[in-house]
Amino acid sequence: MSEREHTYTVTCSWVGSTSDGYDTYDRTHTATAPPAQTVLHLSSDPAFRGDPTLLNPEQLLVLAASSCQLLSFLAVAARARIDVVSYTDDADGVMPEDPKPIRITRINLRPQITVRGNATDARLAHVCEVAHHECFIANSVTTEIVITPTFTFVD
Repeated sequence: MSEREHTYTVTCSWVGSTSDGYDTYDRTHTATAPPAQTVLHLSSDPAFRGDPTLLNPEQLLVLAASSCQLLSFLAVAARARIDVVSYTDDADGVMPEDPKPIRITRINLRPQITVRGNATDARLAHVCEVAHHECFIANSVTTEIVITPTFTFVD
């Protein structure tokens, strides 16, 4: 590994039996990403017989895009000396069943960003755009990512 390369290691684990066919096996599995100690309990999308009370890989992809945009926005805003005091994103991903292959075709990010100071809507929109171009996840997927921010200003 070069000094300019980052590697992200994860482990997914499942134990069970698929001997009774597709309709009956348990989709529940765990995921870890050492050195983080958090263990995620995951399943498949309920549409594919998963447990609706657990996160699924599709949600994790949307979550990764949302989280990365948030972190990228905060970094760009901090470098621009913009005082962001809150950022909440209600995001979703769209996965039509046709055409095949089935894939998430669009991720909609809707950040609600509150700033203190004299930034303008235009400047904040530009920061959103720069952050999108710097977002590692957005740069890693072919899925369309649409960002529709709203800005609130406080004293």
